[in-house]
Amino acid sequence: MGPLLLLLPPLLWGGSLQQPPGYGLQVQESVAVQECLGTNVTCSFSLPGSEWFAPSIYWFRQGDNVHFSAPVATNDPRRPAKAETKGRFHLLGNRRDDCSLSIRDARMSDSGTYFFRAERNHPQKYTYRNTLNLQVTALTEKPDIHFLEPLESGRPTSLTCSLPVVCDGARFLWFSWAGDTLDAVDPETLHSSVLTLTPRPQDHGTNLTCQVKLQGGQGTTLERTVQLNVSYAPSNLSISVSFRNVTALRTLQNTSVLLILEGQALQLLCVADSNPPAQLSWFRGSPALNATPISSTAILELPGVGTAEEGGFTCQAQNPLGSQHLSLSLSVVYPPQLLGPSCSWEDGGLHCSCSSRAQPAPSLRWRLGEGLLEGTFSNTSFEVTSSSAGSWANSSLRLTEGLSSGLSLSCEALNVHGVKSATVLLLPGKSTSLTGVALGALGGAGAMALLSLCLCLVYFCIVKAGRKQAARSPESPDEDPIMGTVGWGSRQKSWPDSPPDQAPSAVEDAPPSGEQQELHYASLSFHDLKSREPQDREATSNTEYSEIKINK
Repeated sequence: MGPLLLLLPPLLWGGSLQQPPGYGLQVQESVAVQECLGTNVTCSFSLPGSEWFAPSIYWFRQGDNVHFSAPVATNDPRRPAKAETKGRFHLLGNRRDDCSLSIRDARMSDSGTYFFRAERNHPQKYTYRNTLNLQVTALTEKPDIHFLEPLESGRPTSLTCSLPVVCDGARFLWFSWAGDTLDAVDPETLHSSVLTLTPRPQDHGTNLTCQVKLQGGQGTTLERTVQLNVSYAPSNLSISVSFRNVTALRTLQNTSVLLILEGQALQLLCVADSNPPAQLSWFRGSPALNATPISSTAILELPGVGTAEEGGFTCQAQNPLGSQHLSLSLSVVYPPQLLGPSCSWEDGGLHCSCSSRAQPAPSLRWRLGEGLLEGTFSNTSFEVTSSSAGSWANSSLRLTEGLSSGLSLSCEALNVHGVKSATVLLLPGKSTSLTGVALGALGGAGAMALLSLCLCLVYFCIVKAGRKQAARSPESPDEDPIMGTVGWGSRQKSWPDSPPDQAPSAVEDAPPSGEQQELHYASLSFHDLKSREPQDREATSNTEYSEIKINK
């Protein structure tokens, strides 16, 4: 310990061993303090002479004259202290050998070298050779920003900026505020310690900075930055749509109509901007009070969209500050589904009707041989009548002449999603022209005997052939056992929704798209034929022809 104690005085104290005998001063050579803060400098001294009289002690700034300059601190009431240090530099000594110095509210201008002097009676006056080096550094304490949290969008809030350490005399040059949220604030209010701010949703997550600049010295600037946490109700709702794992991001306006092909898988994702995060739910139609959502998440899955899913869907975003809705309407589109054609004899002509359902509504047209008939019009050979209602389209065709063997007649329905058609074919030998029918109906009594004989022979041959055919193919349900002709080859099923003003008779399975051709066959069938005895060969005989029946 001995050598260590001998080394400490030269390092920490201002060279007390360098004074004349009986004079000594122990004081720190260097002291650092932050601006606006304070520190105590420990000091003790020795002075020869009578201890009955307390000495007068002084601290001077380097370069001052001990006889004419004012000290920075003293216990001598006859020597007032410098004005710039008065009240801030104090002597702490409560003993006669104590020269400790208290420094408060340090300023940058206080930096420098100070020396000590003691006086008792002449000649006991001495200026000590030791010196004190005072260094005042910039304040590192940051300002504090105080406000009530959380900030709420649209509600004015006061924010206060202050220093944790207050310098005496309020030596602040000015306050200033900076940040993106201040673009709508009056610039005149940005140089006050109190800022009134009305937060907006876009201010959430932005930075706000308070700066404080001090007077004197280097003009120290202190600042504090905070990140704003702004609460706001849900806004900016958007819906992204995914078709078969292909995402098509789009912002839908309220009550937007979304077209989707029947059978497609659909995913709807609802996104809302809010703080705190909103609870997202999906409803069918508009959400009523206490309605149960069909989905309590942001995602609504529709694995296979059909006509049952048509209509409105609403996404609701809700948090404690409010709620917002966004609705869309699903419109299911699909290719034509064909009902018909069906044909029959009416008023001396062949009358065929055809109906189709599709979304968007289809257009119907007839193909007669190489000709194309559509719309509503007529001439001497045919008459076409067309109508539509909603998703249904109806068309009828009446042929008054031109029927011939092997004639091809088809009904065709189309929209942007596909084409569907069905064909009626009059089989060779099983159809006749309207002219032949009219002449046969007006035949005279002279042809009756020949016609009756022909009918009997035909009937006998057909029955015989029919029995042979039945023996060979007993399981052929589509074959006519009387005429030996084949009916339409497609199966029948009930139509789910009939067209307006028309009773459903048959429906084809409608694929989603593409043209579908179906071939149908028509035959002339004769009913109620009886064998008659030739009682009066010269008497007039009437021959009856049945209507054309189309079997599917």
